[in-house]
Amino acid sequence: MIELFVSVPIAAFRVPQSREYLQTLPVPPPSTVYGMLLSLVGEPDRLVHAGAELALAPLSEPARSLVLRTAWRIKSGKHPPGLGDNKRPDLQELLSDVRLAVFVRAGARETAEPPLADRLAAALADWGSVTRFGGLCLGESSHLVDEVRPLQERDLDRAWLLRPDPTGELVLPVWADHVGSALTRWGRFQRAPFRRPPDDGAWVAVMPPGGAQR
Repeated sequence: MIELFVSVPIAAFRVPQSREYLQTLPVPPPSTVYGMLLSLVGEPDRLVHAGAELALAPLSEPARSLVLRTAWRIKSGKHPPGLGDNKRPDLQELLSDVRLAVFVRAGARETAEPPLADRLAAALADWGSVTRFGGLCLGESSHLVDEVRPLQERDLDRAWLLRPDPTGELVLPVWADHVGSALTRWGRFQRAPFRRPPDDGAWVAVMPPGGAQR
């Protein structure tokens, strides 16, 4: 298992059903955190580490704000993109000061060698060993990660656990289908007291519906 501290100054985790008013989920979902971890180690194929297990513990209560932005669309052939009918106003919710503890371990159905947890440990030990491209973000490409480092005891003053629970009120994507929505895998979670290390009931395997086979 590896324990990480992640901080993002500005972020948004879009509610998939939102349109003109782009709501954000209150916490980073497992699918988004998994994507960030793959980017961190320079892995472009998200199926490679399918089955890796995560436990997430928010460390802050982010402030929520609302911004007005212009969205481009293709509605009329009379105007170029971004002009006339091909633009519209969007309202987007943002979260400020997102801090998160991320626990990663090899899952029973993760087949990659080395597993994601080992690759993360190697990256933290020697960032020069990682070949990657682009900015490291959590969510949208403009929401850049400020810091990734080993978790410290002083980070945990306000920690709480995002625990999988079939009766939980918080519904989050565990695996995202980026082509359509049919293969998106959802999970229910609840807010629970934090324990270090997380107990077995706190972990979720990030993989598509039907398993981690490629």
